Amino acid sequence: MAADLQGDIFREKEGRRTLRFTHGGQSYFLKYHAGVGWQEVIKNLVQLRAPVVSARNEYEAARRLSEVGLDTLVPVAFGERGINPAHIESFLITEDLDGSVSLEDYCRDWKSQPPQMNQKRQLVRVVMRIARIMHRSGINHRDFYLCHFLLYPETLGGADDAVRCHLIDLHRAQCRKRVPRRWMIKDIAGLAYSAMDIGLSRRDWLRCVRHYTGGSLSRTLRDDKAFWCAVKRRAEALYRKDMGREPPEWL
Repeated sequence: MAADLQGDIFREKEGRRTLRFTHGGQSYFLKYHAGVGWQEVIKNLVQLRAPVVSARNEYEAARRLSEVGLDTLVPVAFGERGINPAHIESFLITEDLDGSVSLEDYCRDWKSQPPQMNQKRQLVRVVMRIARIMHRSGINHRDFYLCHFLLYPETLGGADDAVRCHLIDLHRAQCRKRVPRRWMIKDIAGLAYSAMDIGLSRRDWLRCVRHYTGGSLSRTLRDDKAFWCAVKRRAEALYRKDMGREPPEWL
């Protein structure tokens, strides 16, 4: 059974366990949900949050992202049993994206050791393309930070669509026909907050805006000003809360 698998544990919290294990010479990740309990379900409902009660959420989000052409988790096996939302038992096994590095780690030293300009611009295009396609496809992430992008650095330098950059940690993702504005703001603000200390210039940030919207920058800043002002406020509030200081000048 999935519950009995042993390996290197990465996370064990709130009825969920994430571990890496090896089978047949291949490495995989297991996300096992034992059931969150009624206390966790009620707490989320009181906070007007959709409770995550099963690995199905991540499984369905990975399938949807793959269907729209984005690199993400590669499911190998999924299982679920039970109907009581507080005690559903489930699991998801995915391929280990061995050889990849999170964008948080990859970009960590950019401020003191700037990358080549063409590489930085390519990553800006790739990341914002992922955000644009994800949102236009009716998916919002809810934990949209640099640490949840896994990059294969050797794929940089060629065509943008050849860059392998996998979006992971989808257990809170939501799939619907259309993403509400507030959830788009939350995702983009989270991404901006996580990138505030990597040395992006104001011009880089404006490129982010242009590549996310896919249109004219001047028109975007005119027609979508309220959206980007909301993104700016939320990102800066996150930075003040987590860093305990004023955010750098950015957008």
